[in-house]
Amino acid sequence: MSQDELTQKVETALEEIRPFLQSDGGDISLLSIEDGKIVRVQLQGACVGCSVNQMTLKSGVEMTIKKHAPQVEQVINVEV
Repeated sequence: MSQDELTQKVETALEEIRPFLQSDGGDISLLSIEDGKIVRVQLQGACVGCSVNQMTLKSGVEMTIKKHAPQVEQVINVEV
């Protein structure tokens, strides 16, 4: 899978979960994909500093991205 295809799959996954984040006043953006395995995202808005954002990242964001792009091994939130 090319980098462009992988990026598209990750963006599709983020679009799927974005409404849930936005309903709580937050958002997410894709920063980079390294080695086709590590996705760096940035939680935004109300998600920053939220006490459950690590749970959201692992159980929501990472799970959804892996559903679309199984080769992804890790999703990392880059703090603002």
